[in-house]
Amino acid sequence: MFRPSTLARLHAIPLDDVCIRCARKLLRLPRLDQRGFTRSTRIKQIAGGKIERSYFWQNAGREQRVDERSYFWQNAFRDQRMEAAQVERENPVGVSASSTQERKAQSRTASITTAIPSAVLPITEEPPHRRRKRLKEEAKAAEEAAADAPLPLDASAQLSEAASAAPARSLRRTMNTYLSLSKPRLAFLIVLTSTAAYSIYPVPALLSTSATAAPSLSTLTLAFLTTGTFLTVASANTLNMLFEPSHDAKMSRTRNRPLVRGLISKRSALLFAIATGVLGTATLWYGVNPTTSILGASNIVLYSFIYTGLKRLHPINTWVGAIVGAIPPLMGWCAAASQYSTFAPLPSATMLQNVWAESQELLFTEQAVGGWLLAALLFAWQFPHFFALSHAIRHEYAAAGYKMLTSTNIPMAARVSFRYSLLMFPICILLTTEGLTDPIFVVASTGINAWMVKEAWGFWRKNGEQGSARKLFWASVWHLPGVLVLAMVFKKGLVGRVWRGVVGEDDEEDWEDDDTGSVRA
Repeated sequence: MFRPSTLARLHAIPLDDVCIRCARKLLRLPRLDQRGFTRSTRIKQIAGGKIERSYFWQNAGREQRVDERSYFWQNAFRDQRMEAAQVERENPVGVSASSTQERKAQSRTASITTAIPSAVLPITEEPPHRRRKRLKEEAKAAEEAAADAPLPLDASAQLSEAASAAPARSLRRTMNTYLSLSKPRLAFLIVLTSTAAYSIYPVPALLSTSATAAPSLSTLTLAFLTTGTFLTVASANTLNMLFEPSHDAKMSRTRNRPLVRGLISKRSALLFAIATGVLGTATLWYGVNPTTSILGASNIVLYSFIYTGLKRLHPINTWVGAIVGAIPPLMGWCAAASQYSTFAPLPSATMLQNVWAESQELLFTEQAVGGWLLAALLFAWQFPHFFALSHAIRHEYAAAGYKMLTSTNIPMAARVSFRYSLLMFPICILLTTEGLTDPIFVVASTGINAWMVKEAWGFWRKNGEQGSARKLFWASVWHLPGVLVLAMVFKKGLVGRVWRGVVGEDDEEDWEDDDTGSVRA
């Protein structure tokens, strides 16, 4: 038998919604007019009608039911009784129970629709971690696409295309064809190295004609130097193309050269090479000095015959090519040093004896250290530059029959590039300690040298992949002109002389004279 209070509670329970097991549990609950306390922040938020974002979508319905029934499950039955009592008061006796249930279901549906905030709806916005991952993948794909992109055509190929587009037997076609044989971009870079060495040469200040005149070199000698150097380089490049047109046709960067495309005959190219070689050597001999002329002629032989032949025999050809690139700075140095040379040809000596004596003074004395340092700079620079360039077309080199180090041993090529790039730092320091540049040159050149080393390190660590070869190539392209220009700007004493000229200070130097004592130079 149930007690009256229990029977009253039992009659108040809607049995169509509650099973017998839940009803038994309900009978053992405390009085329904009492409510416990809670310290849970989450439950308090639900009790206040606030539903935070659910962790999973399947929790949304559960949280909604909790929101409808209050924050304690035992209070849910009390709420249901209150709803049933309200329905009995609002509906007359004649209203059917089914309509009451329908309205109850509609009210619950409406409350669910209004109670569930937009925060629990499916999120269409991309999560931050996925967005970062997607951006990294897109950046990596773009970098790989840029690394796989072919390098720009050389100037010779571009001029060949311009010549082929010009009318036959026109002056523009002829000029572009012969200019493409000389490889103008490479020739300009070589001329720059020789003129840079010419301008960096330290002119003795005591040889100036007056106190206000700046020590300088001959402009006419510089004109002969640039003209003769360009002609000898054009001769060497033409012979190089003349010896390997069949191999150039197998490579994408060289298949547009004039001899490959048939824009000029081999006979005409040979005559052009001979003419430029003879004219360039003669210009250097009579306009500069015999030593510079011999260096220019030796460069033609080394590049056209020895280096070109070794390209299909052994990877050592790169070291021979580096010697070819190191000779032009010596040519510029000898051209400047000969203007202050104390050598006088002996009438009784033969021409060869006089030339050898002059060469010893210009190349193998203490004053020639600066020229050899500039030659070492060019020698070391060519390894990271050429290996980075040849890495992109290493398979074409192998298919064409060339024995390049990047085609046979990429790790060694990358390691050699990094080692020679490190030599840029001591060479620049020695240029200052030997009196060629001001100390500020060491500081100014550190940045561009560090850039070169950084890209060479990446080229070595990544084995030329992930765009590291392309980055090193462009770093080397900008490195050499940058270092040479900085050396010319910070030439020993040049900045101080310019500053004194701007502020109006006198350039005075005291030196002792044996006869008159102290005089002002």
